[in-house]
Amino acid sequence: MIARRFSAWALLAALSCPAYAGLFDDEEARKAILDLRARIAQSDEAGRARAAEIAQLTQQLQQLLEQLQGLRRNLLEMNNQIELLRTEVSQTRGGQEQLVREVSELQKRQRDIAQGIDDRIRKLEPIKVSVDGAEFLAEPEEKRQFEEALGTLRSGDFDKALAALAQFQRRYPGSGYTDVARFWTANALYGKRDYKESVAAFRGFVAAAPQHPKAPEALLAVANSQLESKDRVGARKTLDELIKSYPQSEAAKAGKERLASLK
Repeated sequence: MIARRFSAWALLAALSCPAYAGLFDDEEARKAILDLRARIAQSDEAGRARAAEIAQLTQQLQQLLEQLQGLRRNLLEMNNQIELLRTEVSQTRGGQEQLVREVSELQKRQRDIAQGIDDRIRKLEPIKVSVDGAEFLAEPEEKRQFEEALGTLRSGDFDKALAALAQFQRRYPGSGYTDVARFWTANALYGKRDYKESVAAFRGFVAAAPQHPKAPEALLAVANSQLESKDRVGARKTLDELIKSYPQSEAAKAGKERLASLK
């Protein structure tokens, strides 16, 4: 731009020199000068416009750079927030996993406690028992002790069986096992060959439960005890009683055969 101005001014100066005055007439010289000035003015105006355009572009570029820097700061801040959220999520997840483990352990303890309570309740809760055709409710421990005493009797330990049955009847005086416990007590005495006590025990059982399914068998056992004691008269009377009282029983059939052998 400076070179262009210099050339224009040089041309003006050349045209102004007397040596060239004859080459052009005044009118043409003036036109040329005016045209040159207009071109210079136009060039200056274009230069100023270009400079303004450059300044505007520079300003816009500066604004764009500032916006980009702002966006960069925002991105950095967002990245920091994301990392913070990741850390919080990781901590929360770890806490949740620990909470899940604790809840699982608590539920297991609750199940164990509930199971223990159920087991204890079952040990105390009465159960239905059927003995010699009779049904009744008995405590689990009551049933266990009776069956244990009966098992001792069947093993042949009559003294221990008598003690166990006596203890059972003291502990459970109103038990549904009472009648059958008396019957097996009499059998334990018979096993010990304590025939006198055996007769009394069997008689006591029949008197207390004459409708019991084992009553006929008890009378037959009384007769056997009497025979073992050499009381044939008493045995015959007992057998007669058995046949009259329980004529349809299996014990009565056996009693008839025994009675026939005694005549």
